[in-house]
Amino acid sequence: MDPQSLLDFSLPLNVALFDNVVNTFYRSHGAEQQQAQQLLTAFQEHPDAWTRADAILEQSAVMQSKYIALQILERLVQIRWKVMAPDARLGIKNYIVAKVISVSSNDALSRDNRQFLAKLNLVLVQILKQDWPHNWPDFIPELVRASRTNVPLCENNMAILKLLSEEIFDFSAEEMTQTKARTLKQQMCGEFSEVFSLCLEVLQASNSPSLVKATLATLLRFLNWIPLGYIFQTELIPLLTSRFLEPAMFRNLTLKCLTEIAALDVPAGSDAAPDLAEPYTVLFRNTMDAIARAVPATANFAAAYENGSDQDQEFVQNLAQFLVTFLAKHAAVAERAIPDAAILANQYVVSIAYVDDREVFKVCLEYWTKWVADMYEEMQQAAGKVAAASAAVGNGAGIGLLNLGTPSAPAAAPAVPRIRKDVYASILVQLRRVSIERMVKPEEVLVVENDDGQIVREAMKEVDTIVLYKSMREVLVYLTHLDPFNTEDIMLEKLQRQIDGSEWSWSNLNQLCWAVGSISGAMSEDHEKNFLVQVIKELLGLVDQKKGKDNKAVVAANIMYVVGQYPRFLKAHWRFLKTVVKKLFEFMHELHEGVQDMACDTYIKIAQKTRKHFVVQQPGETMPFIDEILAHLGEHTQDLQPQQISVFFEATGHLIAAQLNRPVQERLVHDLMALPNTAWDAIMAQAAGGAPVLDDTDTVKSLANVLRINTAACSAIGAGFRKQIEKIYLDMLGMYRAASGSILRSLQHDSATGFARPLVRSLRAIKKESLRLVETYTARAAPEDLNVLATDMVPLLLDACLGDYAGNPPQTRDAEVLHVIASIVNKLGRLMNSQVGPILQSVFACTLEMINKEMVEYPEHRTGFFKLLEALVKHCFDAIVLLPADLFQQVMNSVIWGFKHTMRDIGNRSLVIVEDLLENFSKAPADVANAFYQQYYLQLLSDVFFVLTDREHKAGFSSQTKVLARLMYIVTSGQLQAPLAPAAANGGVAGEPNIAFLRGHLTTMLQNAFPHVSPKAINVIVVGLLELNADAAKFKPHVRDFLIQLKEYVGDADDLYLEEREREIAQQRQAQLQAALRIPGLVKPSEQDDDED
Repeated sequence: MDPQSLLDFSLPLNVALFDNVVNTFYRSHGAEQQQAQQLLTAFQEHPDAWTRADAILEQSAVMQSKYIALQILERLVQIRWKVMAPDARLGIKNYIVAKVISVSSNDALSRDNRQFLAKLNLVLVQILKQDWPHNWPDFIPELVRASRTNVPLCENNMAILKLLSEEIFDFSAEEMTQTKARTLKQQMCGEFSEVFSLCLEVLQASNSPSLVKATLATLLRFLNWIPLGYIFQTELIPLLTSRFLEPAMFRNLTLKCLTEIAALDVPAGSDAAPDLAEPYTVLFRNTMDAIARAVPATANFAAAYENGSDQDQEFVQNLAQFLVTFLAKHAAVAERAIPDAAILANQYVVSIAYVDDREVFKVCLEYWTKWVADMYEEMQQAAGKVAAASAAVGNGAGIGLLNLGTPSAPAAAPAVPRIRKDVYASILVQLRRVSIERMVKPEEVLVVENDDGQIVREAMKEVDTIVLYKSMREVLVYLTHLDPFNTEDIMLEKLQRQIDGSEWSWSNLNQLCWAVGSISGAMSEDHEKNFLVQVIKELLGLVDQKKGKDNKAVVAANIMYVVGQYPRFLKAHWRFLKTVVKKLFEFMHELHEGVQDMACDTYIKIAQKTRKHFVVQQPGETMPFIDEILAHLGEHTQDLQPQQISVFFEATGHLIAAQLNRPVQERLVHDLMALPNTAWDAIMAQAAGGAPVLDDTDTVKSLANVLRINTAACSAIGAGFRKQIEKIYLDMLGMYRAASGSILRSLQHDSATGFARPLVRSLRAIKKESLRLVETYTARAAPEDLNVLATDMVPLLLDACLGDYAGNPPQTRDAEVLHVIASIVNKLGRLMNSQVGPILQSVFACTLEMINKEMVEYPEHRTGFFKLLEALVKHCFDAIVLLPADLFQQVMNSVIWGFKHTMRDIGNRSLVIVEDLLENFSKAPADVANAFYQQYYLQLLSDVFFVLTDREHKAGFSSQTKVLARLMYIVTSGQLQAPLAPAAANGGVAGEPNIAFLRGHLTTMLQNAFPHVSPKAINVIVVGLLELNADAAKFKPHVRDFLIQLKEYVGDADDLYLEEREREIAQQRQAQLQAALRIPGLVKPSEQDDDED
């Protein structure tokens, strides 16, 4: 029989044939599978497909066929439920209920049947979301009664309640309107007593493990929203802690429930708040007693976790989550009532932290961050009270702020109160150890090859490890403040074990040195000095002790890292600082992998933090150290790779930037750039003599490296780099043009592989580095230099790059041109007004032609294009409005196309451009603004609604609603003075007020676009758009409700919540009016009610 007959809904369904098609789809490949997929898709999308669902569910022998039938029903309920006849809705509901009862009543369900039942439950819950409570008021009582008939049915009913709770309280934001979600939540809370009674019944009396598990899992979903009385004024907490915490099969779910209770936020001033200390005490005491019986205080959680089952590992995770949640929220309760249990709980947390699982460790770390910070604050307050009391008795000595010493005090001095850091002293010692032993790498620097074949350094800034390091560093700093001597002892002890070999390994040494570096500044200056000198001394000894270049390199790298983290010490000890820097220069000749990188990294860190000390003549010195560095510059850099040389020049540039005497600074810049300038001048001389310098790959690479060095130095020196850039500027632009010509000739000679050739890649690097240098200098230019920049340098740059960009084929156009011009416009602002026309004429049309054919190619050009438009609209608006009408029209079309783009950053940037346009036009002369609004307002409105209602642009919702609110506000606030309505001859109403026209236009537009939404619902939507646009907190949820309503077809069974929404909007309008009436004159007389009859 022809499978296409399945789409003829006038014939009875051949279920066996349907099963064959489903089997073909799931088991075959190629064309056969594609045909089956097309047929099944057409079948599911047919409006009458739901009429075949019962036959498939009853007669099919293939489980996948039944799943398809349930998918059809689920989609029907979600989208078309309200346009179905009442009898049809009742029939589907009764069928699903009967099917659920039939399947779930079976005691021995197979795995397939369990999945089938779960999907049946989902369909039932979708029906509940539509019909309950209005059309199914007895659902909860019926479900509770049915649950008492047999255990399997009760177990499934628990699963239904769990799903219903999740749908209403967890996933309702994007599935239900605010009013509907609020109504269902109120209904659920109102009828919860029967559900709770059923749950307690099961927990108290049931002997079925699977039913108890199902009930605990359901209860877990209830705990974050049910009224507090059900939790704290019943037997729930004692029942959970006494009966289900110790048995292995229940303890994980029970711990999750207890964690949820511990995490509850009780509003201040709540009636329940004063009574919660006792139940929380009972919860914590009983839980800790049960855990202590199962897990000794000395338990090795790391070994248990590594060797345990999945259930055991989950127990450790859940235990950690419970402990940190309870202690973070209710530590005061625990410490006051059962201090020993609080100490044991913290002991468990520290022990769990040794588990080799980063997520478990992060749970502990998040708690410690607040815990040790609170202890530090408590210590500071205690020290302040002691100091005040000491002053009152005339004892000026007092107690040191950080308790760093033990100064003698007369007997009359007040005693230091016992505070938490003393109570938890032994645990804090363990915490210091685990923090040191698990310290992660502070920064990841990768050496990679870029698109131009250049080796560059790339810092990975926001990876998970960096975030983790920041948290660990914070904890260790607080721990050091709490007891700096203990921190020092532990670190020196572990360092000694590196020396004696008992704990020697690269990893252990790295972690220890990262920890040492992380506490910089946490000790007193004298203490830090003694500690650091000891650490460096021991590490230098370790270098001498260790054999092999690998071991020596690891120790040397750690010495450099540690030294670089202590700028305060270095600033205070010039000779040591100078010695360190000289040692770094020595390491720059060490060819072992990683040592040169570490030396350069440390040099730049030291330079940034201590730069002033290098440019002044220190006592006993004959010249500032910067002069000595520059005198031996070639020697220091001779063994470095190009990317390392750039880091060296940037670091030295930071030193030069500290010299505030402009003539001296200019001399230093001259000396710094002497070597690169010599290389540059030599190549320029060859070029002037007619030598084909751009035909030699090594020469081209040298030019690119010189430009890269200039950019690195400029980024650090800033405005003081002016004379250097002026020196090479014209030659650089000449090289830019020449490189472009060479690239074109190369491509003409070999278009297939031309771009891959090393020479072409290096030539492109010259162009890109030239642009980056200009961009870098522009960003750092001094305010007094901006006019010169705008009149002298920028025109020359534009003359070189704009014609080149426009005249080249698309594949040779550098996206950097767009980025650089955007950066220049952002810096120079209105000084670029005269250049707006030439810029757009050169780059606009040709770039648009590259990117408007599809949404993927040339991503950098796309980003640069809209970045440039954003800069021009924001900073050169006066020039934008004076553009020729056709060019302005192209700009607007591009912006509108941009916010329809599927690349999220481009869509959002384009919406920002629209916001800037509307903001600037709001400040423009009325005739200019009105002309713009009359031409583009309705188009913008229509296109914003297009992206707002398109699921592919869902990520831009926030920006879309901002623009929509602004468009509404322009009309409702009266900013738009010219009429929006078209001329009467074209169907408009002459003289129609803009608000009335907009209301009608929105209504018509939405009714035409979404005919399945009822007129009443459209009216509520439009009224809200016009009334709420000045309040983002109300406007955004209103628009979200509108989008949710679009998902459903609404017929005679109109949305049951529209009247409530209308009432809310009316109440908000009245509240705004009453607030305005309290201020005389704020409400126009025409808008006030008459006092007279």
